[in-house]
Amino acid sequence: MATESTDASEDSDAPEPYDDFESHVEQLTHVRDAGGVLGWDQQVTMPEGGTPARSKQSAALSSVTHDLLTDDDVSEWLDALDDADLSGGRQAVVREVRREHERAVNVPEELVAEISETSSNALPVWEEAKAEDDFEAFAPTLEKMVELKREYAAAIDPDRDPYEVLFEDYEPSLGLDTAERVLERLRDELVPLIADIEDSDVDLADPFEGEYDPEDQEAMVREALDTLGYDWDRGRLDTAAHPFSTGTQFDARVTTRFDPEDPLGALGSTVHEFGHATYTLGLPDEHYGTPLGQSRDLSVHESQSRFWENHVGRTRAFADFFTPTVNDHLGTDLSARELYEAANQIYPENLIRVEADELTYHMHIILRFEIERDLISGDLDVEEVPGVWNDKMEEYLGVRPETDSEGCLQDIHWTHGSLGYFPTYSLGSVMAAQIDAAMREDLDDDVDELVRAGEFDPLHQWLTEHVHRHGCRYETDDLVREATGESFTADYFVDYAREKFGSLYEL
Repeated sequence: MATESTDASEDSDAPEPYDDFESHVEQLTHVRDAGGVLGWDQQVTMPEGGTPARSKQSAALSSVTHDLLTDDDVSEWLDALDDADLSGGRQAVVREVRREHERAVNVPEELVAEISETSSNALPVWEEAKAEDDFEAFAPTLEKMVELKREYAAAIDPDRDPYEVLFEDYEPSLGLDTAERVLERLRDELVPLIADIEDSDVDLADPFEGEYDPEDQEAMVREALDTLGYDWDRGRLDTAAHPFSTGTQFDARVTTRFDPEDPLGALGSTVHEFGHATYTLGLPDEHYGTPLGQSRDLSVHESQSRFWENHVGRTRAFADFFTPTVNDHLGTDLSARELYEAANQIYPENLIRVEADELTYHMHIILRFEIERDLISGDLDVEEVPGVWNDKMEEYLGVRPETDSEGCLQDIHWTHGSLGYFPTYSLGSVMAAQIDAAMREDLDDDVDELVRAGEFDPLHQWLTEHVHRHGCRYETDDLVREATGESFTADYFVDYAREKFGSLYEL
């Protein structure tokens, strides 16, 4: 597939304002990335007593970032570059910065700082509330964050749906209408499929019993990262209460967590975060500092993690390849078929999103999407969240949490002020299926045979060529079209889900 050059030498004769503009954008990126390192440290290594200082530090960096983004010089450069003769790459840089700039100039600096400080202070409050199963202790913090995010959305555009404005922070080019359409399609397609699975007489293997030493699990997931191709010179593995990945193409770190009773959970979350990190590491080094060296928003980012977690890590081919490693580290005697079935069980009774299976996961997303949309619109009060959460869990999955720790306190996202984030998880899963189908059509070698042989380089090369190397050159749908030859569609995910789970459960 022919693609536009992303070579660093393009536009050597760019108009003079562009060079100053790009230098400023690079400085902005460096400050923002420094804030990311502070965020990683707070979740991974910072002592508990460090929060008061860290919240001030994070707020200060947020203010500096906001100042750099809203600087009057940026407005002047953007105006000067309106009619400039720029290549596609530099046009993309201008487009991306213009969108951020136009949103940010309307948001007061003091509001940006207050949101950042509130988020930093919220983290230990949430952690304690979750540990103590005490939603009332977290409710005032959540209420303040909701109010701040409403104020933030109104500052950007007081005439639009505030939730739509917030959603665009995470997925600016697909549109909330697309997200709603995809979520509705998933609900319509998956609810009856899950019901058919529950009615099936097939019992998949559940071979893990007892407890498995976290040190053994860590050795297992480190070997998984080794074999999948994680670049340890530009990354590291740590533990966190809520696994995540963060960084740049020079330093992309992953975290996981270990449950003694659920070794597959550690493996799945590690492979998932590896997918995020390998996307970040695949971004072009030469464009670090500009949008051409940055990932294309969260739906695409999630497509990469879901590709590796589900379309590689949960395949029979991967089970054939990796089962001996699991047995070596955990002292088990599994067959590849048992590992494959264990990784693909559907269990609607599960309460925890990050532990959900591949199908019911989307019901967890729909629930959160509906709740936070109503919180932002004012149709739902914070104090009502636990009851509404539990009602929706019962409606969608037939199970009701007994504690708020297993319910509305389980996710960290609202602590960060990330309202509008959750839909990107399902959008990314849907996108991953479309990318997987295109890869399987393009590669001469059978993807399953490559995975079965532990040969992952061709997969990395395909993803880098079709997705990673473009950074933000294309908007989301254009990138999907560039990678797959088609606009974004849920068709491939629906077909994949029906085929895979229809076969497993003999539907």
